[in-house]
Amino acid sequence: MQSQDVATRPTPVVDVEQAEAALVEHYPRLVRLAYLVLPPSLGRNRRVLTAHALTQRALPRRRASASVIPAQSTGRDGDPGYSFVRLQVLRTALEAGLPLTFRAWPKRSQLPPLLPQVWGLRLFPRSGGADELALDQRLSALSAPARAAYVLRGLERLTDGDAHKVLTAAGVTDPDVALAEADDVSAQNALLDSPEFDPCSLQARPTDLMRRRQHGKAALVAAAALAVCGALLGLPGDGWSPDGAAAPAYARNPSAQAALDPAKLTKVAPAAWQSSARTDFSVWPARGDRTDDRALLRRALAVWARPGESVRVSATPATPTGGPAGPPQLLYAGTVDTAHVVLLYDGLRVVRYAEPKDGTSGAALDFGRADGATRAEAGAVVLARTDGNVRYLTAPWVTEAAERDLMQPRSGAMNLALTDGMTAPLASPGGQNGACTSWNVLQVTDGSGTRLMTDLGELVPAHLTTGKPGYTKEASGAQALRTWAPMACSLQAVRSQGVRSVNAWEYARQSLPEANGSAAWVCTRAETWRGGGARVLAQFHTPGGRYGAVAAKAENSPACGPRGPHVLAGVLWRSKAGAWYLLAAGSRDTASITVSGGVSGSAKGYLLAAEAKQGAQARLKGTLRDGRTIEGLH
Repeated sequence: MQSQDVATRPTPVVDVEQAEAALVEHYPRLVRLAYLVLPPSLGRNRRVLTAHALTQRALPRRRASASVIPAQSTGRDGDPGYSFVRLQVLRTALEAGLPLTFRAWPKRSQLPPLLPQVWGLRLFPRSGGADELALDQRLSALSAPARAAYVLRGLERLTDGDAHKVLTAAGVTDPDVALAEADDVSAQNALLDSPEFDPCSLQARPTDLMRRRQHGKAALVAAAALAVCGALLGLPGDGWSPDGAAAPAYARNPSAQAALDPAKLTKVAPAAWQSSARTDFSVWPARGDRTDDRALLRRALAVWARPGESVRVSATPATPTGGPAGPPQLLYAGTVDTAHVVLLYDGLRVVRYAEPKDGTSGAALDFGRADGATRAEAGAVVLARTDGNVRYLTAPWVTEAAERDLMQPRSGAMNLALTDGMTAPLASPGGQNGACTSWNVLQVTDGSGTRLMTDLGELVPAHLTTGKPGYTKEASGAQALRTWAPMACSLQAVRSQGVRSVNAWEYARQSLPEANGSAAWVCTRAETWRGGGARVLAQFHTPGGRYGAVAAKAENSPACGPRGPHVLAGVLWRSKAGAWYLLAAGSRDTASITVSGGVSGSAKGYLLAAEAKQGAQARLKGTLRDGRTIEGLH
């Protein structure tokens, strides 16, 4: 009887509106699925645009029947609309990988997309680590059905049986062969959710500007001139093949050629820093087991000057990504985990080049601003990030390295082995899936003391300090660690912002109303390498709380800095008895505080507590001892 019921079950019908709702809700996942299935030979820019085009064309023109198979009838969270659009996206992505022939008209998905289109820019996902690069290379070696099988298993979490049915519905002639071929690539499901494969979070670079200008002018001349220009653009240079992933050279002059010659790289003597008046990246010696590998160094320099389509480029904000003006300095060349890594320095930037050591194509190029670095800021550089861990190359003056959890000030530091300046791997800071349960930092010791540095997703880690602006000190002391512990997770807010240093200053301590204990007011200020864009957070930490609460924030403000060592912030706080108060605190040079708007009151000194109502909006104003006024941070 039960089987009879199943046989007579009506085929579900998907409305256009239902499919549209599913597409809009799950659009990033559907585009990611299409991007992973599309052939890498399309190039990253066209692959991104094609993935968006195929997903946007997945809507049915009218009510459509959905196939009744377990993986499709339930769909994502039981939505048949999602099942339908997923099947359409998968089918057209597989069609897009079919070769064009003269025997049949091309399908729409095999042609460049009409929409969306981007003129004058190349778009590609953000760069991942060496693991993502290696997975991308392994997936590119699979057939399109095998890639689809791998993605259905890893991204959609389908069983082999459900994946077999979806592949069959998508038009794959032999799903068993596709599933078997997909088994050749080890399951790395977490990597499929990486930004490396997210075509909705993109970086933009201009197309070849010189070539684009030439093409615009050439459109106005005769066909003969166009043919000549095409022939000139197609002339091969003598450096294409040995340059690896570099794009073709478009300009040659003696200075540019010298900058690309590995024989002219600057290599500092190992003991130069001991007698130099400077202690920054300019006195770092060349280290690593491949400093004499001319082929590797040539590829690194060529890719720096002319990154090709297969190169993943990232840079801190306001950091130029052009080639070196002259021969740069070699900091490191060696094998790190699964990649060959080269670190270079040109006085303004630290540049990291990485390529898979298994010889597969593709490379990564990262730029970090480093001009004006001091001894504290030139203490370490990120060498590699793999499996949630990070390795550093430390300065030659660093004698000890250790890992410390900033959120556990009493836990002590765990020593890290140093091999020719390279640290053992330590866990990257921050928790998984958005949760912040720890914040691991690098602790380095040299002849001048011990300091803390944190990885914020860039090449040069940020230097952590504590204290009043103008009188800051290292954050490695016991009191400094206690100040930083509840504020550590707030460092998430300044990731990938080109941060040079972050200072935490406990500018006030306030007794809470109704004898609820004492709370701390801490101001954290993140300074950037580019000078502008400093970010300020005023945080409020109640007794027993694990995290500080952000009471106010500002950008490009002098507050909490050497030029404006003043701060005023307030927060609505509820007592244990349920009463609401507006609490405010200013720096110690605040003579009085006034609050207006939804709460009214005033107080002499730098602390204020006024009765308030839940959700009240108020404006703070303070008067300094010298008569100047300051506004409260919002």
